[in-house]
Amino acid sequence: MKKIIIGSLAFAGMLAIGATSSSAQDQDRVTILVGYGAGGTYGQTSMLLSRHLKDNIPGNPTVVVQHMPGAGGSKATNYAYNAMPKNGAFVLMPPEMIVVSQLLRPKKMKYKTNQFTWLGRVFGANQVMAVRADSGVKSLNELKSKQVIVASTGKGSPTFLVPQMMNGLLGTKFKIVTGYKGSKRTSMSVEQGETAGMSNSWVSWTKNRRDWFMDCGSKCFMIKLAQVGNTKEPDLPNLPLLTDLAKTADDKAAAAMLSTAAVIGRGLAYPPGVSAKQIKVMRTAFWNTVTSSKFTKDAKSKRLPVTPLKGAAIQKIVNGALKMSPEAVAKARAHIFPNK
Repeated sequence: MKKIIIGSLAFAGMLAIGATSSSAQDQDRVTILVGYGAGGTYGQTSMLLSRHLKDNIPGNPTVVVQHMPGAGGSKATNYAYNAMPKNGAFVLMPPEMIVVSQLLRPKKMKYKTNQFTWLGRVFGANQVMAVRADSGVKSLNELKSKQVIVASTGKGSPTFLVPQMMNGLLGTKFKIVTGYKGSKRTSMSVEQGETAGMSNSWVSWTKNRRDWFMDCGSKCFMIKLAQVGNTKEPDLPNLPLLTDLAKTADDKAAAAMLSTAAVIGRGLAYPPGVSAKQIKVMRTAFWNTVTSSKFTKDAKSKRLPVTPLKGAAIQKIVNGALKMSPEAVAKARAHIFPNK
């Protein structure tokens, strides 16, 4: 019986594996590279895929989940673009902020997002900015005059980009502390009072910290301030979107750029150079996996949503977002990195 393997992977190790592999459908192993640790929704979703994707790939190969955390997922993305084997046996779970990072920090991001080929998405989720109820602020207006410390994993992460964009667009005074290792550690810092808030996907909030927001009446631990996405989360109809809060056309475009994260969500993509034949096989395998009753049942048991989107649809949205005007990009960059 083939096994599902999870672990850490050095650059040289992955290259060594790639040297002996041929393709996704005629060898014994497929590797999913994840730019985050195992504890968050990236790790959980990749493991969910590894349990079921193998059943829909010709030859039923073992599916291996490997983690390369760092820089909000950008370390793994840079590696996947430049060094990952292009034989179809290696796929990336891209960070949801992959488009945003390329537009805002092109010199740091050693990849071209539109040259990845999306296989599909398991689910997308809005980012929700929230602070502790005892932080001293109850609304966005109060945050314009009172500083609140929030936690972040790094500058490529929504935990940094969302509060920093809100500072630029709305005049809030979030002080962002970076360097926390993963969503579990950032939320722990909030719980322990090291920080007073953070941005997180609504899926992660409701999966891992549900009691902070729901079924707590007027005594909830956290207060929701705004959400970032193209449309509102179904159970957050009264929480404003950042695009609605922005005033000017360029500011709305900057907020919309962040909203691409909700579309990309948790899915898989091939690096450039993989053959059209391999892409077709794996897109079919991905879609058959995420639409199967077995997969959705397993996802439900793990409290992970399934709102799949086909790779071609994601590709179209990504390519469109990258056509954002230079003026709007410059405005967004000024909001995110005001001192540069």
